[in-house]
Amino acid sequence: MATAKGAKSKAGRAAKGQASAKRRTLPVREKVKPDDTWDLASLFANDAEWETAFEKWKQLIPKYEKFRGSLGQSAKQLAACLKFDEQFDRLGERLGTYAFLKTAEDQANSAYQRMKGRQQHAGSEAAQAASYIRPEILAIPEKKLNDFMAAKELAPYRLALQRIKRYKPYTLSDAEEKLLAMQTEMADASNRIFRQLNDADFRFGMVKDETGAEVELSHASFSALLHSPSREVRKTAFHQYYDVFKAHENTLAATLSSSVQRDVYYAKARGYQSAQAAALFPDNVPAAVYDNLIVEVRRRLPVLYRYFELRRRKMKLKEIHHYDTYVPILTELDKKHTWKQAVDVVLESLEPLGDEYGDVLRRGLTTARWCDRYPNRGKQSGAFSCGSFDGAPYILMNYQPTVLDHVFTLAHEAGHSMHSYYSARSQPFLYYDYVIFVAEVASTFNEQLLSRRLLDAAQSDQERAYLVNRDVDAIRGTIIRQTMFAEFEKIVHEMAEAGEPLTVEAFQRIYGELLAAYFGPEFSIDEQLQLECFRIPHFYRAFYVYKYATGLSAAIALSERVLGGGQQELDDYLSFLKGGCSKDPLDLLKDAGVDMTTPAPVRAALDRFEKLVAELEELL
Repeated sequence: MATAKGAKSKAGRAAKGQASAKRRTLPVREKVKPDDTWDLASLFANDAEWETAFEKWKQLIPKYEKFRGSLGQSAKQLAACLKFDEQFDRLGERLGTYAFLKTAEDQANSAYQRMKGRQQHAGSEAAQAASYIRPEILAIPEKKLNDFMAAKELAPYRLALQRIKRYKPYTLSDAEEKLLAMQTEMADASNRIFRQLNDADFRFGMVKDETGAEVELSHASFSALLHSPSREVRKTAFHQYYDVFKAHENTLAATLSSSVQRDVYYAKARGYQSAQAAALFPDNVPAAVYDNLIVEVRRRLPVLYRYFELRRRKMKLKEIHHYDTYVPILTELDKKHTWKQAVDVVLESLEPLGDEYGDVLRRGLTTARWCDRYPNRGKQSGAFSCGSFDGAPYILMNYQPTVLDHVFTLAHEAGHSMHSYYSARSQPFLYYDYVIFVAEVASTFNEQLLSRRLLDAAQSDQERAYLVNRDVDAIRGTIIRQTMFAEFEKIVHEMAEAGEPLTVEAFQRIYGELLAAYFGPEFSIDEQLQLECFRIPHFYRAFYVYKYATGLSAAIALSERVLGGGQQELDDYLSFLKGGCSKDPLDLLKDAGVDMTTPAPVRAALDRFEKLVAELEELL
């Protein structure tokens, strides 16, 4: 059981802080203990091995040419091309994953930036070389293509070909496809600029925490500081952090605008109705799923206002600000988990998923070193899971022992990684890589089980209130907040499509209006909070964040189904984890037991939110 920070008196904390008020700065990468880092040997043993494989991979690119103009000759020839392409992509994935993970370790490391850039450049060349494949397949007369697809040689590629056929209305000529493929690196420029600025160049200075110790303010420590029981610490960290974004607001607005314009350009070039339609098409998700999410969440915003008012009263605040919304209401029950404690409690919570799931994950989080655990200077902010077909499903964390949300983040990313583990072992390369829509189910499912475990172990009403508070905040952050982000993305893309300029003022006005709507009339919104739209990395992968909200809604339904069911319900869920992309995401979820084409799962999740708010009101 984790120790309670409240067990130490405020006087004790203050004395400790005064006695050892040291400057705590982030270590450089070379000083991080190996056991706290990931072991990338499942991809490549070292950089030299990567270089050898990279050179072999590059030499394969010209071999695409031998298939050009011949795909309509026979099923055998088409199968040979698709097999070559599959093998090329598989090696490319290994190379790209290694380069990406090495870059994530230290965004300022120019050697790995160069490695990643070289791999991306070669990938762009390969995309150009292979750009004829889809148009050539789609140029095959439909009856002839159907006959090909019935042939034994093409059996492994039948589903892939069916999916290619869906794209016929949005596929251009061979020459036009080649031009688009040539733009790959250029199209990623806005994201790369944002990443370099945000992760490598920004310096936020030092702040004093509640013990009096000076702490380097970073993306990782910002989260911890917003959980500080000291309001002055939270307020100082908030303003100091956003001052840096204010100083770069014009650059950030330009990069975000460029990203939006890129999305609009590619959608128009291919003939989609909108950038949103282009983004939803690959998953075969109706626009109604996206739009109804916004409608349902907006309808229940008064419950959120009620929660903010409860938080204000219990924290004895005259006004509630954004920096008051992350610290637990019951600060004295704030939990501290060492890495080992976090791993143990996550694994205990996931016992309902069976021995195999738990044994594999335990090895991954300990001896197999899937996870890069703690912050270091230049490390990519936030957290992610990065699975591949041939490598381990790695996890990047910036773990802070004093932040309970980071234990939930570990459970979340472990859900992604186990999804990758099962899919890679159950599906061929072409169909193992699940889409984000279902990925966010597997991750938030794990969070639901962790929450149940902690609530069941609560030893007092106060502790239960603390954990209910956390569950309320999780739904607020994952369903309501992400829906606000989704609405922002929808609005700014529609503005760009209408020819309206996306300036600093436009971005902040739109975001400010959404903040007012989602936080309510009694919430005190600092002007700097409008700058938040410039710091969200997911905005550079447009129409992504809504999947967090739909994912948690599905996860709540599926977790209740598994915990309340028997072996069949568990088997259904594990089959879902093994499904990869072998079916459309909505069909995979239907097979697991939840229908996301209806508003019912979102409504049920928001019903749960209201019940949790009511329970919290009662407990407090």
